[in-house]
Amino acid sequence: MSSNLKPVQQPLSAKEEYERAVDPVRSMNEERAKAKFNIRELTYLLDGDDKATELKERIMLDLERDPLFKMNDIHDLTKSEVRERTIEKYRSMLHYLQSESVENFKKRMEVVSMVDPGFWTRFGVHYGLFVGALQSNASPGQFGYWLEKGTLGMSKLVGCFAMTELLHGSNVPGLETTATFDEASDQFVIHTPTLGATKWWIGGAAHSATHAAVFAQLIVKGKGYGTKCFVVPLRDPKTYNTLPGINIGDIGKKMGRDGIDNGYIQFTNVRIPRGYMLQKHTKVSRHGDVQEPKLQQLTYGALLQGRVAMVVDSGNVSKKALTIAIRYAAVRRQFAGSKSNGVETKLLDYPIHQRRLMPLLAQTFAMLFTGTEMTLMYNNMMTRLDSAREGDPDMDEVVESLKETHSTSAGLKAFCTWNCLSTIEQCRQACGGHGYSAYTGLAAMYQDFAVQCTWEGDNTILTLQAGRYLISSYREAIKGKKVAPGVGYLNNLDSLIGRRCPAKSPQDILSPKILTEAWQVICANVVKNAALEFEACIARGLSIDDAYEECSQSRLYAAKLHSYGYLFNRFADGVSKLQGNVAVVLLDVCLLYGLFTIEDNSGAFLQYEYFSPSQIEFVRSQVNVLCKAVRDQAIPLVDSFNLSDYVINSPLGRKDGNVYVHYFEQVQRSNPQGEHPYFDRLIKPLIHREMDGDDYEDEQAGLEDEDEDED
Repeated sequence: MSSNLKPVQQPLSAKEEYERAVDPVRSMNEERAKAKFNIRELTYLLDGDDKATELKERIMLDLERDPLFKMNDIHDLTKSEVRERTIEKYRSMLHYLQSESVENFKKRMEVVSMVDPGFWTRFGVHYGLFVGALQSNASPGQFGYWLEKGTLGMSKLVGCFAMTELLHGSNVPGLETTATFDEASDQFVIHTPTLGATKWWIGGAAHSATHAAVFAQLIVKGKGYGTKCFVVPLRDPKTYNTLPGINIGDIGKKMGRDGIDNGYIQFTNVRIPRGYMLQKHTKVSRHGDVQEPKLQQLTYGALLQGRVAMVVDSGNVSKKALTIAIRYAAVRRQFAGSKSNGVETKLLDYPIHQRRLMPLLAQTFAMLFTGTEMTLMYNNMMTRLDSAREGDPDMDEVVESLKETHSTSAGLKAFCTWNCLSTIEQCRQACGGHGYSAYTGLAAMYQDFAVQCTWEGDNTILTLQAGRYLISSYREAIKGKKVAPGVGYLNNLDSLIGRRCPAKSPQDILSPKILTEAWQVICANVVKNAALEFEACIARGLSIDDAYEECSQSRLYAAKLHSYGYLFNRFADGVSKLQGNVAVVLLDVCLLYGLFTIEDNSGAFLQYEYFSPSQIEFVRSQVNVLCKAVRDQAIPLVDSFNLSDYVINSPLGRKDGNVYVHYFEQVQRSNPQGEHPYFDRLIKPLIHREMDGDDYEDEQAGLEDEDEDED
């Protein structure tokens, strides 16, 4: 006869209760159970749609299965080993380049940028920079010629991008390398006239490149025509020996991205055919006649692609760093509260830790939304630019779109890369001592990302460019001209200058509409102040360029606040189009970003009296409230980033939460125990050395006598 009685479950012992309470896997599962939204739905939103997510997952799996992309031992390789492994990966990527659509391959490289930024850059130097230089500067006939030479398949030709010089980087018009037209031979003579004109930091030059897109001063019949782009052969593709007049070297160890073979190039009267000058815009005839475009701005469009890509990359790399830090904070416990029965508190439950990470999570979502918007803006601008012709009736509008994209991408590139680099470091510190370990991934991530703040335009210089555009737009707006949408608030100066917050109660501030207006008011004021300072400099008799330099601090400050306001507006616009639980959760994230950046720049909001001191105090208190609300959804939010453990490549960021087991295994695997590597050679002679004339045995005998006396 069977019994329906269930066996009595034995109560857990105190030790078992404690182990159950602090089990990291259980802690992680508890965090996921808090999700108030469909994680997969948010993943689709961030990726674009379900098909984009499925493609990204397939790419992550492809890379994980590819033995060439094994990354868990990358921290223990030498510079030479990293570079060799990097070049080994080329064949794998060439296969996908030739078999996938352009859009799918772009997605693949976006994932690669998070997995192996050194390879992404080395591969991208050819396809992004060298081929990009051809696309933006070559005539259709020239572009076809270089395609036939094997540019896309990298057969017989590997390119590099030789713009930066030892003495000049951001100041492209000041480059010193010369390209002098020799009419008798119908050739250009490329020359390095000074040490400072040495091409420097040239990715791919040290070991890889056969050709370079060289930026040099065009000189025809003794007259200079500014910096133009030339294709210069560097090496014999069969032997890889450098060609006559070419001097190439390796610039050596860097802060990060050791997979890139950065080098220097010097030219000694190197001759190239006239057709090797890329002549899409400026043309030089057989007889030395120079024809330049009426609108120089049309030559800049394709060069913005790198800046837009770095806005996107800043969001993606921030996702990776925050996934590590937040998952670790969800399982790491430190110190027990008075009523916790000895169970230590999760880092993520400490308000101060929430303050460290949750605003950064909100900022990352703002960058992701903005990156999507900027990519669309750039693609639309390039479509219009490619179809536009000088003399078209809408050419003025196209040029205005180009100016806006140029300045917006400059400011966002600067502040998004600065934000990301700071995020990585804050995440490293938030992981405590373990964050210092190479195996937890954050140290290398910082080293690899830091270059983003200085290449493709130094961030400070780019910010000043954005500030210059803001002043120019203000001057046009006060003359009655309708300015571009990105600075559209300048069309409403009369209503914004002097405006106060219309909130009737503190709670009314918690509205994207109020926060959007707040940023518009502050940006209008700081841009106006910068413009007035500029006008005062002009009134003192300064030239336009000198006046801009005199007010550089004001325009940098204006560009900073404009960029933060732009990020918030793009985020708020994106959230306003959503529905359901995802919209509810992201609204909290959006409000946190808006309020935190207001708190962080509260001086401006108080100076221009949009908010009162009591309202700023309310903003500060609500940042704490929203940090707690976002903290409750933190693990589901980083799960929505949908980065596999392979891509994260950090035991602290493992999805299952079992961080200590994975961490210990990683350390053991990477550091197998064996015989002491230098005991006989170094340590034994050190501790067995003679001291003050006495040998080791006498010293030990003396110590033994002292021990006997003490007994």
